[in-house]
Amino acid sequence: MSRTLPIAVLISGGGTTLRNLIQKQSENQIDVDFRLVVSSRSDAAGLQIAASSSIPTTVVRKLSSESGQEHSARVFDPIRALGVQYVIMGGYLQHVLIPDDFENRVINIHPSLIPAFCGKGMYGLKVHQAAIDFGVRVSGCTVHFVDNQYDHGPIILQKTCEVLKEDTAESLQQRVFALECEALPEAIRQLG
Repeated sequence: MSRTLPIAVLISGGGTTLRNLIQKQSENQIDVDFRLVVSSRSDAAGLQIAASSSIPTTVVRKLSSESGQEHSARVFDPIRALGVQYVIMGGYLQHVLIPDDFENRVINIHPSLIPAFCGKGMYGLKVHQAAIDFGVRVSGCTVHFVDNQYDHGPIILQKTCEVLKEDTAESLQQRVFALECEALPEAIRQLG
């Protein structure tokens, strides 16, 4: 690994992606400096994961009275102030506008092979149930740069797994999440 990447992680829930990244860092599989975790919810379990690893946190709730630009500024201003080079969306469920200075510097992992089973409202078990209902034989995950559309932007990498006849949304989710745990660190290594 060539250099330590200063990163921020955006979360909304349990923090499983954050936990995975912290573990990969501790195993020297990624060379990152966690500068900040931003949560869209004050009750997100991922905030405790960050705190237990001494990673600074902040909560930025999207206010109904604010514009997209105002919300984006409240998310990205503290990130900018801490010298973050890349922002990782780790289960962040709020749409946030990407400022020009962070174009191709925000990455997301989505639990499908984009452009399939993605877009507004497609997250969690909904994605896997949609894949099963459609009858696909292969699913997986996509790491991509984030732009200002849902689950859109240049693809960095994808990993695949077979969809089994006996799969439920839960069993497929488990196998895809195992792929996510490898794909996101691999993409981060490519950034460095």
